[in-house]
Amino acid sequence: MWIDVLTDRTTIQTLAFTRLLEHEQTIVMGDLVLAEILQGTRGDAHFRQTASRLALFETLTIADRHVAIEAARHYRHLRNRSITPRKTIDTLIATRCIVDGLPLLYSDRDFDPFVEHLGMKSALDLHGMN
Repeated sequence: MWIDVLTDRTTIQTLAFTRLLEHEQTIVMGDLVLAEILQGTRGDAHFRQTASRLALFETLTIADRHVAIEAARHYRHLRNRSITPRKTIDTLIATRCIVDGLPLLYSDRDFDPFVEHLGMKSALDLHGMN
C-alpha cells in the first residue's frame, strides 16, 4: 500500500489513505515497513526524498518479545488451518496490529488470513470501503 501511495497510484487503498488524511486520522507506519520501503529506493537522492516524505508519519516498533511469541502462535494457528504465511515480517506486522487493536490498511492479500482467522481489523472494512 505504501509503495502505491509513494508512486501516486490510485487504488482503493490509496483512496482510503487520502480519506484518512483528509479526516486528520492518525496514520502510523511500522518500523519494519519503513525499512522495507527504504531498502527498495533507487540511489541516494531517492532514499533521502522517500525518508523525508515518510518522516511525516509516526513510527511504531513492530516486534518485541511479546509480539514475537504471539506471532509464532499466529503462524502456527494459520498453519494448522493449512495456511502458511509467506513472510515472517507480515506475521509480525499483523500480530502487532492484533495485539494493539490497530486496523491495518493493506493491499497484500497475505494479510487476509489474519483478518479472517485471527481477528485483525482491516482499515478498509472499518471505513466501509471493502
